[in-house]
Amino acid sequence: MLNQVLSIIGSLLVLGAYFALQRGHLKSDARLYSALNFLGAGLMTLVAVTEWQIGFIVLEGSWALLSFPGMVRKGSARE
Repeated sequence: MLNQVLSIIGSLLVLGAYFALQRGHLKSDARLYSALNFLGAGLMTLVAVTEWQIGFIVLEGSWALLSFPGMVRKGSARE
């Protein structure tokens, strides 16, 4: 049950970031966009690890790692 909740939260974070990007509320290089992707993918990676889903570990782990540099760089959170 906990894994289901975590995966839903993670997917909503990633989808929410993408929705905000598509609506023009965030830019693709915004720290907030990267942070939402990092947190969402990180939660889904955690679930994938506990259920030993190798394909999803690779996909979501990579997504989180690729989002990390954009999240920690200096600059505006929304620009």
